Amino acid sequence: MDVEVLERPLPKPTAEEYAAARLLEALVEARLALEFLQRGLVRNAAGKAFQAWRALLAALLRLELDKLLQAAKTEDEKRWLAERAVPRVPTTRMKALSHMLEEIGHAGISPWTDKALDLHEYQYNGPDPDLAVSMYRSRAEAAKDVELLVAELARRVEALKQRTKWSGELEEALGALEKELRTPQSP
Repeated sequence: MDVEVLERPLPKPTAEEYAAARLLEALVEARLALEFLQRGLVRNAAGKAFQAWRALLAALLRLELDKLLQAAKTEDEKRWLAERAVPRVPTTRMKALSHMLEEIGHAGISPWTDKALDLHEYQYNGPDPDLAVSMYRSRAEAAKDVELLVAELARRVEALKQRTKWSGELEEALGALEKELRTPQSP
């Protein structure tokens, strides 16, 4: 199922199904992150954990679009949110988007986004004992943050059950991820 889910075309960001599709993507990517950890592929796991978090942000942005549009200060900002932020979730704007989500009630999401961005950096630079190009001195530090980020993602997805078109496929993916989280991951 994992590969099949990731290869499906996404619904239009304006469609009601978009948030559920992005949540499913987040769960599948998170599970792949844990699978990579089990294989000792920490940099790949970091990349998958980042992709999972980004997909979660896309779902949240779509679910909260009305509130975000009300909070937007200009017409340009409103247009950007609807046309760019929801469908693309630009990496360079993830911090700002997380701050916006916090302002409308998603407490504590900004520090987790920071952790996802640190893992994204680790994916490209690997461990760095001097902390010049990566926030992680060792593979073990990064692996632990992958586990923590994935666990937080699962918790946040679980909390969204009543807010999306929850399907059996989403339930199955969440259950599989939660089962994997109960299994030791680090290499």
